[in-house]
Amino acid sequence: MTYFTILHWITLLIFLLLFVLLVIISKKESNPKIFWSMVFSSFLVTSMLAIFSMFVLDKYTKKGKLINITHKRVLLNETIVFFGQVQNIGRFKIGRCKLEVKIANNALNLNNITGKTFYAPRSGLGSLFTNKKERPSTVVEDFVIAKDLNPGEVRNFSATMPYPPYFQKADIRYKLYCH
Repeated sequence: MTYFTILHWITLLIFLLLFVLLVIISKKESNPKIFWSMVFSSFLVTSMLAIFSMFVLDKYTKKGKLINITHKRVLLNETIVFFGQVQNIGRFKIGRCKLEVKIANNALNLNNITGKTFYAPRSGLGSLFTNKKERPSTVVEDFVIAKDLNPGEVRNFSATMPYPPYFQKADIRYKLYCH
């Protein structure tokens, strides 16, 4: 939530007026202990609703879209480079866009399916008895690919992440989060 839009400010004003109204209604109580508990609970409820509504407004007013995203694997240093463009398709300025890249090894290979593929028991003592040769089958990384993106603006980006050399037939997924 970097930039507040006019909708954010209107929402904050509405919740401030709601808080003032609840305090005025609470003034009718003659017992000071009950009055202050009512003011405190009114403050908690209105502030929590305001914070929640800020996140909801942020999600629906600041929208981005990935365009022409490609990737190339660099065998020299075992990395993968992602190229593409991000576009602000909303009507408000975006503070930053974050790209989440998830690479899964050998997605849905029916030849290697075992019971351990679907069920791997975990416990608090797992670090004592782990197999050091076990390799992760999923790699997830986040990249900030754009900052201060105006409405309708398109910006190029590139991101580099390590690519495990033991991956075969990797499935690559992208998610874009704009705030």
